[in-house]
Amino acid sequence: MREKLPFSKEDVLKWTKDYPTPFYVYDEEGIRDCVRKLYEAFSWNEGFTEHFAVKATPTPGILRVLKEFGCGTDCASTAELIMSERTGITGHKIMFSSNETRIDEYQEALRLGAIINLDDITQIEQLERAGEIPDTICCRYNPGRFENTNGIMGHAYDSKFGMTFEQLKEAYRILKEKGVKHFGIHSMVASCSLDNNYYPSLARELFRIALDFKKELDINVEFIDLAGGIGIPYRPGEETIDIAAIGAGVHEAYKEIVEPNGMKIRLVTEMGRYITGPYGYLITTVIGEKHIYKDYVGVDATACNLMRPAIYGAYHHIRVLGKENAPAEVKVDVCGSLCENNDKFAVDRELPKTELGDLIVIEDAGAHGHSMGYNYNGKMRSAEFLMHKDKSLTMIRRAQTIEDYFATLDIDKEFNR
Repeated sequence: MREKLPFSKEDVLKWTKDYPTPFYVYDEEGIRDCVRKLYEAFSWNEGFTEHFAVKATPTPGILRVLKEFGCGTDCASTAELIMSERTGITGHKIMFSSNETRIDEYQEALRLGAIINLDDITQIEQLERAGEIPDTICCRYNPGRFENTNGIMGHAYDSKFGMTFEQLKEAYRILKEKGVKHFGIHSMVASCSLDNNYYPSLARELFRIALDFKKELDINVEFIDLAGGIGIPYRPGEETIDIAAIGAGVHEAYKEIVEPNGMKIRLVTEMGRYITGPYGYLITTVIGEKHIYKDYVGVDATACNLMRPAIYGAYHHIRVLGKENAPAEVKVDVCGSLCENNDKFAVDRELPKTELGDLIVIEDAGAHGHSMGYNYNGKMRSAEFLMHKDKSLTMIRRAQTIEDYFATLDIDKEFNR
């Protein structure tokens, strides 16, 4: 949660003259500043690359901004691979990290020259069925237990992702026999972590594995992918992580384990939430109120636009524009119009008293917000805008229309007569 919004009520009133709510706004300067600080934090590591997690905000207008800084992408599907390609990101700038992967998905990744990150030892055979094993491969490690995990992903031993240590070692032995020359290790065992020690602890464990593989398998691990997992402070009072301290902590682990053993390892991250999460805002309008056993404020956005509160009980801070300094006089549930009782952006939230037409900002919605949208009740997906330094907007995705919604019914001739 930010102390001050990067735009004013007057800005939003100007926007809503041209664009109906609900819609998403992404702060371009905020995103740029975040990426600059990330690269500064890891500037000590030659070749460091951020592979932005496309699933967080799969919009070309965002990917193009990140591409300017040399970012690649982290993809998990054919659609994400194609989006990367059409944005000009190909080859080893793509990390293909999927699980239960179809042959055609591997074939698309191979066509683009992506680095393939195998989730399981059985996927070696699946990759062979897709064509050939490339000379560069990464594998995903699941430590089973890890001191810096958190409740969002749960214990690593309950996670469907990655290989055990013994499986990882066997996978690399097999892959070396099959001609792989360049190896990487990937691991992600936390989500939305606000612990500055998470990355350094994970790096330390992966550096030790790399050293073990050098000694036992005569394999030089050339890159280590720390994946994502770095979080943002959704709730008031939560501390923002210190990316400079995190980079310094990883550097200490590198100097402790990697450098003394004559190794050189390039680092990779796959941020999503950290880069776009705090810089995305869902703008919606108050369209109703209800007073029964509880008090409700109705808005024109629904869980179709932002489903995290509905499925996770996730907290997103809510501001009533123009009433930021007004006292919180009411306790309300902030609801959408879906025929589901979990269609709520907030439960028992203390807010200033609202009136019809008030503009509401739902904060920290820039990652896993629009991307997780859906069309229940025939609700349309909202538009997305990039906000520039002068507060002007560029539409980077238009809102869905009824025609879009019915597009896949083009085969139903009776419906379309």
